[in-house]
Amino acid sequence: MPTSDVPDVSVVVIVYNDEERLPRAVRSILDQTLNNLEVIIADDCSTDGTERVARSLEASDPRVRYVRLEQNSGGCSAPRNRGIAVARAPHIMFLDSDDELPRHACKSLLLVAEETGVDFVTGEVTRLFEESNTTGLWYPHLFTEKRVVNGIAERPEYFFDHLSTNKLYRTSFIRDNALTFPEGIHYEDQLFSAQAFSLAETFAVVPWSVYTWRLAPESVSISSSRHKIQNVADRIGVARLIDTWFEENGRGELRAEKDYKFLRHDFRLYLGDLPFRDTDWVAEFADVVNHYLDEISDETYARLSREERICIHLLRTGRLDDLQVAARQLGRPQLAPRFATEEGEATYWGAVAPTDDTSRAALDISEWYMREQVLATGRIRHELTSVTMRGPVLHLEIHTYDPAGLITEDTQASVKLAAHKTPLTVPLTLHPEGDGQYVSKAALDLRKVPVGKVGVATRRHPVVALERDGARRTDILLAQHDQPDFRATVTYHTFGIHHLRVRAEQKGAGRLEVTWQRSGVLKSLEPLGPYARKAKGKVGKVRKILVGNEGKATAYDAVSKLPRKRSLAVFEALEGRGYADSPRYIYEELKRRNLPIDVVWSYSGDRSSFPEDVTLVRRGSFAYGRALARATYWVDSHNLPYLYPKPKGTRYLQTWHGQTFKAMGFDVPSLRGASDIEKGRFRAAVGRWDALVCPSAEFERTFVPAFEVSADLIRSGYPRNDVLVRWAEPEQQARAAEVREALNIPADKKVLLYAPTFRDAARRTGQSVRVDFEALAPHLSDEWIIVVRTHPYDRFKIAPELGHFLRDGSSFADINDVMLASDAVLTDYSSLMFDYANTGRPIVLYTDDYEAYKGGDRGTYYDLEDIAPGPMVTTTEDLAAVVRDLEGTQERHAQRYARFQEMFCSYETGHASKMVVDAFFEGGTHE
Repeated sequence: MPTSDVPDVSVVVIVYNDEERLPRAVRSILDQTLNNLEVIIADDCSTDGTERVARSLEASDPRVRYVRLEQNSGGCSAPRNRGIAVARAPHIMFLDSDDELPRHACKSLLLVAEETGVDFVTGEVTRLFEESNTTGLWYPHLFTEKRVVNGIAERPEYFFDHLSTNKLYRTSFIRDNALTFPEGIHYEDQLFSAQAFSLAETFAVVPWSVYTWRLAPESVSISSSRHKIQNVADRIGVARLIDTWFEENGRGELRAEKDYKFLRHDFRLYLGDLPFRDTDWVAEFADVVNHYLDEISDETYARLSREERICIHLLRTGRLDDLQVAARQLGRPQLAPRFATEEGEATYWGAVAPTDDTSRAALDISEWYMREQVLATGRIRHELTSVTMRGPVLHLEIHTYDPAGLITEDTQASVKLAAHKTPLTVPLTLHPEGDGQYVSKAALDLRKVPVGKVGVATRRHPVVALERDGARRTDILLAQHDQPDFRATVTYHTFGIHHLRVRAEQKGAGRLEVTWQRSGVLKSLEPLGPYARKAKGKVGKVRKILVGNEGKATAYDAVSKLPRKRSLAVFEALEGRGYADSPRYIYEELKRRNLPIDVVWSYSGDRSSFPEDVTLVRRGSFAYGRALARATYWVDSHNLPYLYPKPKGTRYLQTWHGQTFKAMGFDVPSLRGASDIEKGRFRAAVGRWDALVCPSAEFERTFVPAFEVSADLIRSGYPRNDVLVRWAEPEQQARAAEVREALNIPADKKVLLYAPTFRDAARRTGQSVRVDFEALAPHLSDEWIIVVRTHPYDRFKIAPELGHFLRDGSSFADINDVMLASDAVLTDYSSLMFDYANTGRPIVLYTDDYEAYKGGDRGTYYDLEDIAPGPMVTTTEDLAAVVRDLEGTQERHAQRYARFQEMFCSYETGHASKMVVDAFFEGGTHE
């Protein structure tokens, strides 16, 4: 050993007939930042060149040892056990020859083990899908933070972490407990890990990746052989061994947690596969598993999702055809059953109401509120009954199941298939065939699918799109697992030869799948061989110079030296996300006055919110730069990209997008402590502003100094708030009614707008949505509909079973639409509260994480408890009580609400748009 006679960690690499990949695995150990380790190559009596390769590795580095089993064991256990027997280090890890260790895995795990003194440390696994070069994490919710667990009973969810390879063990813990991998069975990790978790007094968890599990497309591993009935039997067998070990070692209380893990992981894998199995296989599967399922308690089954319980009931009662239909719904909450039966106030899965109490309990889907759903979030199902192909034309026959009654006579339907950007769209005519059923046909000419200038190499899936009254949805198109496999060759344009394949996806939902592969000249244009990466890098550099920011900056600089186009104005709102915010209302005031100004709007994605008569330019394009360079006026609600200095003669109106509760600008520690270059860029960007719209004196006190604003202040209030101040006028009332209709809100329901802000450290995670809607629904759904409008930096999707209670308000580019349609607002720390106060309607604040938010890196300008215009609630029960008694709540907070309006709405008069146009475009001033 180079640094010590005894290594710190022994890593056992098991191998069998894997001479090509073994060096990569061993190299990932030798390159570790922990140098003092040993590599034990445990060869399960390979018959290829593995022994030669292993001995070469042993000769090349003194840390490598090679041991060889006398005969092949046919599994992973025997070579791992040999490694345990010969390991010299006080800590041990396991690695498969086709996988790798991240560079810091050994050292980081060892440091935690030495710091905590635990029996073993476990960490996250990165699953690398080699075919697509994408990655995913293994049960990421288990590895969110560093922690020490005092035995598995404290955190039984770690039974799901049943791999042995993502752990560093104390060697003495393994040997003192006589822990070995069971030989002669598959899924040996599961028994070993269950025993280790059960025996450990303490174990530690770390939130970083310590193992790279490479999944090759041609993999024939044990875990990928679920199509074999013996594979099912092996899973059941190891589950029984764990049960026996628990019983013999006095740990029977852990059985229920292990059973839950078995149902949610092991058994769940097979359920998801059932739509792709033939009838005989499913029958044999039932024979193998049902005896074991009968031993699991009803309390454990009750912890599963409704979809899982339905599948298990159908399996155990022999309804195997229905089981295959139900299995498609697993993990797909918008996928409907083919049929739902209503009996009294209950709704049941299937075409016939159940006749016994057990079936009623298992198949009751009343909790899905299917008849109270709206088109956007309800459940629906599209199945292919026939697929044929004549030349390049794909002929589809589709059976649509709509047990919730979402489709009406005015619902428009189409099939869409995209390969590049713009999809091919083919209209569908839905012909009724029985209650809640429709049939339709479509012919997709694959020659008409846009593939871009150089074609595509991709795999895509047709979808069915439905639209009605502004609401729209797209759904997967389910294929029969045994449908024919079609192939075609298509020429899209000159030299644009592609080979196409159409088949049923043999995993997941089992969608219809179309694959494009370039051919001919187009394929020859792709970089090939060992020079591909280098060529790609050179192409990338050239592209960056020509069409990246460097090229755009050069073009912009040249155009900006030309004279201004005096009538041209560039408007941008929400960084191009839509026709909204104060720029919208300033633009509409310009139109009302018929001023001689030509306005170009920037957009960054969806253009549907913009009026048809406006001129659009894509944000960040060369045309966008040219427009900014020539325009006399810039009007913007956020901050135009730093890339564009303001030309001489251009005037920039900054409306900003809201007053601020949390610190901004140079009040944010990260900017205050940034480099001089970064701070200079920020000052230069703000320095472009010629005028800034101000909504209140508080805004001047906080925002203006934080941004070091030197622009003229237009003390008008926000133009976007004019409609909120004047919400009672007929025009705004009509707009509110249109929104309620578009969201399919019943006339007898009130609307609560829920609009939380994002959390800086958790963008796009959905963590800003703090309210438990499932728990809240029983309290409020009889009287209220909640419209959920998350921040653009976050994401949220409505669960179908809550579609009777929730609506998604994200489709409205202008949040004023949903504010006007609401009767009250529920928010947290969002600046929306400052705008909403202009309506005088109730404001409720859900602030269960207030201490964490207030104590975050950014900080806040106010203590919310001092300024809150309404109640601050932290539990579902308190929230429900407040909303139930909004009138009383508002009375109790009337003085606080008035003080809030005085602080943050002091400049709002309902005429801000006129005042801003007067001040900025007509040459007037407003003091």
